[in-house]
Amino acid sequence: MKKETTKSRKSPAEKFAFIVTKAAGSTTAFMGAFMLILAWAAAGPLFHYSTDWELVINTGTTIITFLMVFLIQKAQNKDSLAIQLKLNELVAAHEFASNRLVNVEDMSEEELKVIQKYYAKLNIITSKEESLQQSHSIEEAEHLTEIKKEREEDIIGQLENKANKSR
Repeated sequence: MKKETTKSRKSPAEKFAFIVTKAAGSTTAFMGAFMLILAWAAAGPLFHYSTDWELVINTGTTIITFLMVFLIQKAQNKDSLAIQLKLNELVAAHEFASNRLVNVEDMSEEELKVIQKYYAKLNIITSKEESLQQSHSIEEAEHLTEIKKEREEDIIGQLENKANKSR
């Protein structure tokens, strides 16, 4: 069998964003930013805490914050998409999973509420199960509940018959 490999074809902008995102989230970047703030604060007396001194830090932090918002959003969007794809793969691959959940993130809020009610009902139906590993659809859970009730009624009936015979 031939093993498939996928080469990443990232654009230069995507490569740059990845490098900056990793660097910005590092301890080194945090320590650098912290040291920069300390240096700015230490320079305050030299500049007599002037408006220019304040303007330097305000302008710098505003520009960095503005750029980082977009960079963080890009990274979150990519991570979110990757997680969605992985979950879709798991849902699609599992024989007992509902394929209605593939691409659930594209559903409307109203459709999501319907699915939430479905799982709430499923939770109520299966809450009496002994094993946490069992997986059910609502239909299957209702069917199993009916079977259990029938068995329970049969057992109760048998016990009552035995009790009546022993009298």
